[in-house]
Amino acid sequence: MTAALLFRDDAYLKDCEATVTAISDKGGILLDRTVFYATAGGQPGDKGTLAWDGGTAAIATTVYDEAKDVVHVPAEGSTLPGVGSKVTLTLDWANRYRNMRAHTLMHLLCASVPFPVTGGAIGEDGGRIDFDIPEGQIPDKAELTATLNRLITEDHPVSFRWITDEEMAANQHLIRTMSVKPPMGTGRVRLVMIGEDGKVDLQPCGGTHLSSTAAIGPVVVAKIENKGKINRRIRVAFQ
Repeated sequence: MTAALLFRDDAYLKDCEATVTAISDKGGILLDRTVFYATAGGQPGDKGTLAWDGGTAAIATTVYDEAKDVVHVPAEGSTLPGVGSKVTLTLDWANRYRNMRAHTLMHLLCASVPFPVTGGAIGEDGGRIDFDIPEGQIPDKAELTATLNRLITEDHPVSFRWITDEEMAANQHLIRTMSVKPPMGTGRVRLVMIGEDGKVDLQPCGGTHLSSTAAIGPVVVAKIENKGKINRRIRVAFQ
């Protein structure tokens, strides 16, 4: 049974109650519901703690297995709960909130650089996106920094709505990433909207985001690197 992903409806949930549905061959913990984001789309998996009557385990990260089930990976040497146990999941909130700031920032970067996206990742100090940018159209670092900070201070709301898989298939222009496809297969896809009706950015995304751009805080375009004939890696850092 695939876990219910509670963070997709409320990224600000810090904990939840759940039931252990299985323990994998590698000692990973599977649950019926979770607030933990599993590594995907350049966003790291969440970490935190899992507690039950008589035990506690530190969760080092969260990943998907081959069946696309969410696996909570305990720290080495942790005691494991039994299948059927009632547990409480608690996020490492400082880590999650930083990832939410960075992921929302990556949406603003994507909206500010109108070229195909070939990859991206979130780090502790911000994040980066790889774009296919023709020669002569590479953005100026100072101008791009100013654009991003303007969008941040304008305090645009960040919201979402759901569309069907069929609607997503009929609106492929909404997909900006060439290497990562939106999460499909459950019958619906979440569109993340920044600004009223997505006027700043509108694209399918399964990650976690802030509720407004102002919470990102000031940023700087740290580096624009040449990664190929037309591929450019743009790194943006928190200040």
